[in-house]
Amino acid sequence: MYLTLGLETLTAHECIDQLNRREISARELTLAVLNRIGSVEDQVKAYLAVTAEDALKAAEDTDQRRMQDEALGPLAGVPIAIKDVICTRGVRTTCGSKILENFIPPYDATVMEKLRVSGAIPVGKTNMDEFAMGSSTENSGYQVTRNPWDLERVPGGSSGGSAAAIAADEAILSLGSDTGGSIRQPASFCGMVGLKPTYGRVSRYGLVAYGSSLDQIGPMTKDVRDAALLLGIIAGQDPRDSTSASAPVPDYTASLTGDIRGMKFGIPRECLGQGIRSDVRSSIE
Repeated sequence: MYLTLGLETLTAHECIDQLNRREISARELTLAVLNRIGSVEDQVKAYLAVTAEDALKAAEDTDQRRMQDEALGPLAGVPIAIKDVICTRGVRTTCGSKILENFIPPYDATVMEKLRVSGAIPVGKTNMDEFAMGSSTENSGYQVTRNPWDLERVPGGSSGGSAAAIAADEAILSLGSDTGGSIRQPASFCGMVGLKPTYGRVSRYGLVAYGSSLDQIGPMTKDVRDAALLLGIIAGQDPRDSTSASAPVPDYTASLTGDIRGMKFGIPRECLGQGIRSDVRSSIE
């Protein structure tokens, strides 16, 4: 069994602070996440594959480079889970379907290239509705993912595995993909943060398409600051995706001042119309 440290409960920015101060090591953090996966995955079933050996090797390399005072990326040593619709070089990518049971991509999606440069440590591929067509992660070709807050309930979908991994502390960060709600809905169901970026903000190269004029890869995290950090890493123009935007990538964390003066909150009238459950209406109001 791996050593339990409780580090798996930290946010990414808390991990980064402790890693940079050398209060913890990337290996300790990765071991804590892997231990958590080993403890709860039989019940939650967030992952289709766990790449423990590769993750530990990457963590040890990161620690060695940090000890030698080498320049490291902004997410160096932070474990991340990847939705199994995103191509990962040398690691099976199934899109939750038996059709792709033996597909091992020979290349990384652009977001994976960016994550590797940032120093983030992939720990596995997460379950999803087959080819992202579903909203409960009950429609995977492999297994049904459960909501960590209540194992009798669904985590939402199609990025339910990525949402459940965060909610169950089986990852520090995760990536999902969203066409019509596949990040936002499971984030809501699992009580964590999910963001569908504006179309073109994040490259779709290496994302197996559902609706290519709608799909976007986005962050799924424990808090808003982590979402801002991760979006800043994966965003940007990509010559391999002609629909990616040329607009510069700002420091999204700079907007997290807590000042909401001048902002507007919109609620569609249809959301409060006939047929809405009273407890849902009450929660919105």
